[in-house]
Amino acid sequence: MKLPRWILYLTVIAIALSWVPIALIMRARATTSSKPRIHLIPDMDNQPKYDTQSRNPLFADRRAMRPPVAGTVAHGALVGDAEYATGRVSEDWVEVIPVELTVGVLQRGRERFEIFCSPCHGLAGYGDGMVAKRADELMEGAWTPPTSFHTELLRQRPVGHIFNTISNGIRNMPAYGPQISVEDRWAIVAYVRALQRSQNATVDDVPAEIRAQLR
Repeated sequence: MKLPRWILYLTVIAIALSWVPIALIMRARATTSSKPRIHLIPDMDNQPKYDTQSRNPLFADRRAMRPPVAGTVAHGALVGDAEYATGRVSEDWVEVIPVELTVGVLQRGRERFEIFCSPCHGLAGYGDGMVAKRADELMEGAWTPPTSFHTELLRQRPVGHIFNTISNGIRNMPAYGPQISVEDRWAIVAYVRALQRSQNATVDDVPAEIRAQLR
């Protein structure tokens, strides 16, 4: 049975029209426009906002531009003195930890050390953490072994240098400044010094009254 001619024409027109949406989509993707795109699901792409220095009835003072919260510190600004915040005095490294050393500080330093440092440096600071051991097993060639804290170089390194390394990273080690507060960084430095002392102690470091108990 032969189809009527008008059905054939209608079919051809329908097929041609079906390509129009695809052509419009391709054109929209290839051109620019000052008008926003059509969003079937707008999500949060377009939101109402107030212009600079405009009025906002939501607040008692009717100002859309809100003043800074009291105590706000700009991102990247120093809190406290530069010695405490950077580990430097002018161009020199800080030689003495600028916080009071207490049992609580060392315990906090140990906790932070075991969370952030021990995976690579190991619990005792010899550079034999789980990540380092796994990297040695893989032998992919791109791994830089973590430094042992018990070399002569690291034992002589100023505390400000260690603080700076934690803050800004060194070689393949990333910066932990964004993750660890200044206070906790100094606590970690104090604990690293305690580790170095514990692993490189001499008989003279033992109180005289208990030296006789040593083997």
